[in-house]
Amino acid sequence: MIGQTRPAGRSFRDRAVLAARADGRYVVVQARADDTPALEAVQRACFPDLSEDEIATEAHFRSHQAHFPEGQLAVLDVETGELVASSSDLRMNVDFAHYAHPYLQETGNNLFTTHDPHGEWLYGADIGVHPGCRGQGLATLLYGARHDLIRRLNLRGHVAGAMPKGYGRVAADLSIEQYVMAVIRGELADPVLSVQLRRGYGVWGVIPDYLEDDSCRNYGVFIVWRNREYRP
Repeated sequence: MIGQTRPAGRSFRDRAVLAARADGRYVVVQARADDTPALEAVQRACFPDLSEDEIATEAHFRSHQAHFPEGQLAVLDVETGELVASSSDLRMNVDFAHYAHPYLQETGNNLFTTHDPHGEWLYGADIGVHPGCRGQGLATLLYGARHDLIRRLNLRGHVAGAMPKGYGRVAADLSIEQYVMAVIRGELADPVLSVQLRRGYGVWGVIPDYLEDDSCRNYGVFIVWRNREYRP
């Protein structure tokens, strides 16, 4: 029951519901300006190892909403009204031969000034579920809403720099390429990348110096989900 979702079409506190867990406890809505304090709080709770320069603050979230409001999603707890998870996306065109860019460069210093309203791909800049609410299917809700947006806009798919947060524990023994291949083969489980692979994403390559986070030794893994319903 928890892992299933209900279709959109209703409202919660005068906000359009984009997706909902089957039991109705959690709903996905478009983030708005008065959500930004809670968005920053979730961000800080989710990424305690991320450098201060790369943490999304209230000002960043307001900029995201100004550039691409449809791509900014939040999960609300219907019982308490609290914001407990979010995702942030922008549109871009992707040069798959030159995909390895630092996060801050790709996102315009986390302000989404690089958003291209005609971009053919959705770029997943961020997704986070408050540690106190993990295991409730909230990331699944957000990914479903993101994929719905991709289909609605007729985009080619979804790309992101996944953080291989388990790599730091084995970095002394494995190169990042060896680690990623072991995760792909199912020999190792990564708390982020393994979940992405189960959702149908494929690995395109490794991004050195993607961001400052020691848990993944600053690496990102460029992942791709293709929209099978895309119409040229």
